[in-house]
Amino acid sequence: MKTLDSIPTGKIERAGKLLSTGVRIGGNYMKYYGKKLVNPAINRDELDEDNAGDIYDGLKTLKGSALKVAQMLSMEKNLLPNAYVEKFSLSQFSVPPLSAPLVRKTFKTYLNKYPEELFDTFERNSINAASIGQVHQASKNGKLLAVKIQYPGVAQSIVSDLALVKPIALRLFNIKGKDSEKFFKEVEHKLIEETDYHLEIAQSKEISLACNHIENLEFPVYYEELSSKKIITMDWMEGLHLSEFAKTNFSTALGNRLGQTLWDFYMFQIHGLRKVHADPHPGNFLVSEKGNLIAIDFGCVKVVPDAFYTPYFELAKKEIFDNETLFTQKLYELEILNRNDSAQELQFFKQLFREMLTLFTAPFNQVRFDFGSNDFWSQIADLSERYAKDDQIRKMNANRGSKHFLYMNRTFFGLFNLLHDLKAEVVVNNYRKYLNDRA
Repeated sequence: MKTLDSIPTGKIERAGKLLSTGVRIGGNYMKYYGKKLVNPAINRDELDEDNAGDIYDGLKTLKGSALKVAQMLSMEKNLLPNAYVEKFSLSQFSVPPLSAPLVRKTFKTYLNKYPEELFDTFERNSINAASIGQVHQASKNGKLLAVKIQYPGVAQSIVSDLALVKPIALRLFNIKGKDSEKFFKEVEHKLIEETDYHLEIAQSKEISLACNHIENLEFPVYYEELSSKKIITMDWMEGLHLSEFAKTNFSTALGNRLGQTLWDFYMFQIHGLRKVHADPHPGNFLVSEKGNLIAIDFGCVKVVPDAFYTPYFELAKKEIFDNETLFTQKLYELEILNRNDSAQELQFFKQLFREMLTLFTAPFNQVRFDFGSNDFWSQIADLSERYAKDDQIRKMNANRGSKHFLYMNRTFFGLFNLLHDLKAEVVVNNYRKYLNDRA
């Protein structure tokens, strides 16, 4: 794969790159409409593939938060056409890496030594490269290590990158009104956190220590003396990325075991720690040869405040869900409804969220839940498609809910997707035994 000797870091330079991408997309549309004049029956598949490819090609050289947006969207399998999901999923661990000279310069800047001075061996070529950093294999004193290096200029470009993608997001998600700013500030805040490698090491050590009693779950050890603001050194963990493992002919028993571990890991974090690994994409998990799950990245951790946690999970309780007064009260507490809503808006959004919650809280109200069931995913796809085409919702302000929904919903939807890929059936309340162990 071709390496990068530099990354655009200036606002004008990055905006120019996105503008050139926009020109190519415009050309794709002209080509599509030209073909449609000749053949009215032609579908949008080719257009989607061309656009997805051009958008990804533009973002992958920018890296940083621009590419992170693509990574986040790749998890929304029921929001985007399949061409976009497939292309954007490459941003999880397969983008052009930095060249060796740029890697050496980063080491000299942040650790005051070149990699060959710190390690016994250091692979010049990265093993994988994603949106914010790339990973190299190294060794020291006979131990294999993974060294993650952050791309230059990523932290400095976050604010300007989000300003560039904001108009697209407003239109795509039908977000209106001044309160929309709280969602962009939440994304900005979390992305800035992800560029703080000192914070990532602290989060990694805290969660791995708190969760090390969960069965079939492994974590790397982190080495602060070989790390810095832009470099993290940890144990090299052998295994297949979860997306690669999901394509193998694994047994039902192994899929269920991995799925149970993943479910218990997330439920323990949310209910026991009140903070959670909020980036559940396949590039952040490996499956070892022994069939254990390995969690390798804690750059994005969401703290769940009690004021949100309590009403959020109370809505999953049947006695509250079936009580109109209590149900409405929780919707106000979660900022889904507000005091300025019209009678029409109140009725519409109560009905909408009741239908959504019936589906998305289904796993919490059963003893066992089969995430491999196609029925569950067909219902999600049907609901997404129906409301995406709903003219009424387009006329209303879809800017609903506490800012905490953004990463909590992303966490659950990502988790559900991973469990579906594993075709896993889980025991829903199994995680409680780990809460009791902690107590």
